Amino acid sequence: MPTSAPPSNRFERRRAETRGALIRAARQILAETGDTGASIQAIAERADVGFGSFYNHFESKTELFEAAVVDALEEFGQSFDERLAGIDDPAELVAAGFRLSARMADSHPELMQVLRRRGLGHLHSDNGLVRRALRDLEVGMASGRFTALDPAVALSALGGTLLSLVELRFARPDLDGDESAVNLAEMVLRMLGVPPDEAHEVARRPLPDAA
Repeated sequence: MPTSAPPSNRFERRRAETRGALIRAARQILAETGDTGASIQAIAERADVGFGSFYNHFESKTELFEAAVVDALEEFGQSFDERLAGIDDPAELVAAGFRLSARMADSHPELMQVLRRRGLGHLHSDNGLVRRALRDLEVGMASGRFTALDPAVALSALGGTLLSLVELRFARPDLDGDESAVNLAEMVLRMLGVPPDEAHEVARRPLPDAA
């Protein structure tokens, strides 16, 4: 779960813990089935909180599930920040992001199932993951690394391909996830205007070691 400054007193800590438990329960449900029809009672029981606590934090199940998706996307973005902090080349950031996403289907299956089921609806929202991707695309365009003309269109292409990769990892676990990610990363870099030979090389650079 994404980290934030700890609450300053006991009441706020308990309140934050309850909210976090509800969001975790919603994330689990989204990852397991994608079904948002679970009752508030069932969600509260899964979160191990009182039924009445729900309305202290959320006005509806829709609001809760929306918060759960945003929470997952922020965790996804933070994992990229931590792993890719030393990379300045926008093209390498894009390629590494694809390859890490493929691996996270195994290491963080719940998170990636949420992304798989609900990511498309957030492709142009203002969540942390989208802001990071748009930032990297704009840096690449400003520097001439990418030749795409419209960041929003480039984001659609990048995000749609990434979500397709996540779907592929779960639908076809028999395929080599790393190889699939490398090949897709190379294709996306070429689509963004990176010369073919360079796209091939960048997509295969060693990934940074895990912290």
